[in-house]
Amino acid sequence: MKKLLFLFIILTLLLSGCGIYNLSFFTIPDDAEFLALIQELDTPQKIGDYMKENFEYEKHPYHSLNPYEFFKIKKGDCNDYSCFATFIAIQNNYKAYQVKIFYTDYSDSHALAVFKENYYTFTDCQYYYREYLTIKDIVDYDTNLRNKTWSKYIVYDYWNNIVE
Repeated sequence: MKKLLFLFIILTLLLSGCGIYNLSFFTIPDDAEFLALIQELDTPQKIGDYMKENFEYEKHPYHSLNPYEFFKIKKGDCNDYSCFATFIAIQNNYKAYQVKIFYTDYSDSHALAVFKENYYTFTDCQYYYREYLTIKDIVDYDTNLRNKTWSKYIVYDYWNNIVE
């Protein structure tokens, strides 16, 4: 029985893909450079541009980085990007969400940061896309970019509450 449980845990970790970091427990560090960056990245467009120029994609299948760790390491997966972007946007008074997308016939998932401006916009591991009417439109667009079909998606607010 223990072997079966151990195998289940290992398989779950290997197939889990991108997770969602719970920002509600994150405490902003007292780092002048990080605090200045929060103020500087005062629009979703600036956040996406900054991530494109300064971060590199690196899969972290077993853990999620908080925004400060990601800022320091400068390497992370889609969850790390979405967590960083959501955190920065919230600090600058934007409504922002993390969206986790699950695919049919694919064991991995994907995370996005979505912003509510006059319309919905999002970042997808660096790039900034704009002017969508709904979050579902964003999920459709991003999934088509990946040549996949989504089976479901979950929208989380800053406190990790499911809102859609």
